[in-house]
Amino acid sequence: MLRLQAPLPERFIDDDPVNAERIAAAKATLGDRVFILGHHYQRDEVIAWADATGDSFRLSQQAQSHPEADHIVFCGVHFMAESADILTGDHQQVILPDLNAGCSMADMADLDEVEEAWEAIARVTDIDRVVPITYMNSSAALKAFVGRQGGAVCTSSNARAVLDWSFGSVGDGGRDGRQVLFFPDQHLGRNTGVAMGHSLDDMAVWNPRKADGGLDEVTIKESTFLLWKGHCSVHQRFTPDLVAAFRSEFPDGEVIVHPECSHETVSLADRVGSTDFIIRAIEEAPAGSTFGIGTEIHLVSRLAHQHPDKRIVSLDPMVCPCSTMFRIDAAHLAWVLEGLVEGRVENRITVDPETASWARVALDRMLEIV
Repeated sequence: MLRLQAPLPERFIDDDPVNAERIAAAKATLGDRVFILGHHYQRDEVIAWADATGDSFRLSQQAQSHPEADHIVFCGVHFMAESADILTGDHQQVILPDLNAGCSMADMADLDEVEEAWEAIARVTDIDRVVPITYMNSSAALKAFVGRQGGAVCTSSNARAVLDWSFGSVGDGGRDGRQVLFFPDQHLGRNTGVAMGHSLDDMAVWNPRKADGGLDEVTIKESTFLLWKGHCSVHQRFTPDLVAAFRSEFPDGEVIVHPECSHETVSLADRVGSTDFIIRAIEEAPAGSTFGIGTEIHLVSRLAHQHPDKRIVSLDPMVCPCSTMFRIDAAHLAWVLEGLVEGRVENRITVDPETASWARVALDRMLEIV
């Protein structure tokens, strides 16, 4: 990965407790002019300073609802900061504490590859009946592509509603699609499609590294779901063997996994849902409950700490941090906040007006659907 983030000044030493003092002082000075967002997968040392926590889209909406803040510091990854810039006002500046905080899944589909796939599909089938759907975990450029081509964005919480809209009749407010090109995460598309009653035989994986996605003409025409060959590096770690190991150790325990996990793992879980779904499930469970959770370790550990009356463990005993999300720490947060106090805006994330406009179309479609 190309390193974009310059090394921090030496006074910002990772894990230095002085950084907490710096953050507190900067927040006190900046007041309402700064609003800090912390994704569920962030370290505790970052979450401690967040004015709002949540998943990527919920946080962008939180930023949108705080117009008094001139500076939005997004402790997440690059595509999340882009979404915040799209949804917030022109007077607001979105900042990513570490420019190297990207998303491996989002990087598995870029605009050139998706446009090539779209052209290849159009050569063999009625492209007007193909609906492009991009997961929130994608670049602003891909959200804009979807907006231009009549598709929508989805999250792990509303993917089914968005797919129902894709296949729904125009008379009922749907898109009247016959096929969906779903990117960049194949697993969310597959798991949602199966939950809707579709067969795995209705689905084909589009490999952008191969001509025509590695598919023949008949498969391209007849597949209801064309699923991009992408995945989350964290959630792919949760395997059926890990589910079996948990059940062996905790026979009365419940397995809850994120829909970015493989279909084989999802089919063995007791419940499947987004990060917000997992949090609610834990909160609502009675004391004494035992859970094996298939999602990022910082969230799992935080839930275990917040609910000491329940046994909450990661399905993966080797733990599974999001390596790119993990790049943001107290040192980087202190650095960008001190810069704001001194009148410097470090690591501003901006989306050009045309891209932002079309991406907003795709996001607004999603909001209209749900």
